[in-house]
Amino acid sequence: MSWTWLWLAGLLEIAWAAGLKYSHGFSRPLPTVFTLLAMVASFWCLAQAVRALPLGTAYAVWTGIGAVGAFALGVWLFGEALTPWRAACLALIVIGIAGLKLGA
Repeated sequence: MSWTWLWLAGLLEIAWAAGLKYSHGFSRPLPTVFTLLAMVASFWCLAQAVRALPLGTAYAVWTGIGAVGAFALGVWLFGEALTPWRAACLALIVIGIAGLKLGA
């Protein structure tokens, strides 16, 4: 169950990262509230995960999921560049997340 909490925490991290963009520096009320709620929920889910998982593994996987997801949303929603170099670096993050999961 702890890995489920961790994946949910990572998905919520992606949500709040996107919410930061839409909130325009917390100047738009609805995206700001969404972002803050997603942050709290993400941290809560992470806290549930670290009850059973090693802290270093859980934190690295959580931030990795958020980084990969935020990157993907940046490319998809905000027109950020997807160069071969950036894609290769992203693949390294995904490999790292998989390695931490397999080694836990």
